[in-house]
Amino acid sequence: MNPLVSQVHGQEQRWHGEFAALRTLCLAAGLNEELKWGQACYDLAGGKVVLIHGFKDYCALLFMKGVLLKDAAGLLVQQTRNVQAARQLRFESVAQIRQQETLVSAYILEAMALEKSGAKVALKGVAQFEVAEEFRTQLEQSPALAEAFYALTPGRQKAYLLHFSGAKQSATRAARVEKNRVRILNGLGLDD
Repeated sequence: MNPLVSQVHGQEQRWHGEFAALRTLCLAAGLNEELKWGQACYDLAGGKVVLIHGFKDYCALLFMKGVLLKDAAGLLVQQTRNVQAARQLRFESVAQIRQQETLVSAYILEAMALEKSGAKVALKGVAQFEVAEEFRTQLEQSPALAEAFYALTPGRQKAYLLHFSGAKQSATRAARVEKNRVRILNGLGLDD
């Protein structure tokens, strides 16, 4: 048991028992425990397999390559429509975890086998993301903006494209583009 994880889990009030039960299952499978992104993260020879995290209404095991799991029981959840690889098993109580213990362990073992196999998730490239019309117009009208945008890393480009296209109204999309125009020209990502 990693003492940093013990410290973070010790401060958890809402999901304390659930985190302990999930932690036990991950460690029993032989995964290495570390603290990553402020969460208990479990890896196999350095490859991230699963992490434990909590939300308002549920806690979850997040499988990093969950999209590749067979999911015969149909329990895996795509957290948002933009999440490409990861999938969650969600829980609302210790009793629910205990009831599904064998199944959860099977998912963990399958995820470990995937990691050992070297399987990779084919992620969408930047070209496959929707470009909001308001942003496309700005790119066409400003060669400097287009050059700066395409010079950004693919991850930064995707973040902007998701941010711009995520707004329902054209006025909001246009405002988002205008608000971030200077950031793009300065070579900054959405969260830099």
